[in-house]
Amino acid sequence: MTSLVSLIRRINDRLAIAVGLILLGCVAFTLIEIAARRLGGSLGGVDEISGYVMAVTTSWGISYALTEQAHVRIDLLRQRLVPFGRAVFDIISLVCLAGTAIVVAWRGWSVLEKTLSTGARANTPLETPLWIPQSLWWAGWVWFAVSASILLGSVLMKFLSSDYKSIDQIAGARGEI
Repeated sequence: MTSLVSLIRRINDRLAIAVGLILLGCVAFTLIEIAARRLGGSLGGVDEISGYVMAVTTSWGISYALTEQAHVRIDLLRQRLVPFGRAVFDIISLVCLAGTAIVVAWRGWSVLEKTLSTGARANTPLETPLWIPQSLWWAGWVWFAVSASILLGSVLMKFLSSDYKSIDQIAGARGEI
């Protein structure tokens, strides 16, 4: 299971780079729009596209935050516990996170399914087919649910073998640097 966790981390590292490049592209697009407006023109749709980009990159980026232990946690009590207690808190935290990701992915599918069945388009000048940004957003949540579930499975296996140090490395809270 440790090699699977390493694989998830490597995949999320690459996804984070892709997300960063997409955000840089969105910034460049916005800057071009600003310059075009100064010259009396406009590309149009930058605000709409940037909204889609933010939703999509966030849904994919949260998996990277998970594997890098960058999610915000209030660990005032956790840091005072023995390794067993910290491991229990880490498992509870990961169960909640994986559960939330699974629910959002599950409920997100019904939204995407309705969009696909109705052929919904954005009520904007671009008339974007909404299935495009919604499917990219939904896929990010599915990946987050998969990542969190794999980490949870790994942590549970480590807990059964009393390997609390590995649990901390996989799901622990990062201390302040």
